[in-house]
Amino acid sequence: MAETREDRLRRMKMRSMRRGTKEMDLILMRFAEARLEAMGESELDAYDALLSENDQDLYQWVSGQAPAPEALRPLIDEIAAIVGAR
Repeated sequence: MAETREDRLRRMKMRSMRRGTKEMDLILMRFAEARLEAMGESELDAYDALLSENDQDLYQWVSGQAPAPEALRPLIDEIAAIVGAR
């Protein structure tokens, strides 16, 4: 059975809030609240892939401590801009 858009958004919001590190919980929760509803399917696919990344790596990328992989850079930059991480 295919996942509905509503169920997908609900799942992604939950994964954004329950990361494992409080810093990434707060960062991704704010981003999810601000952007998920307006994202198209390809943007949601990219964010879903990002949610599989390690929290320590994500935090370094979002905070600018380490460069993000090229494929994730636009999304990481958008997250950083929305949450004011840089």
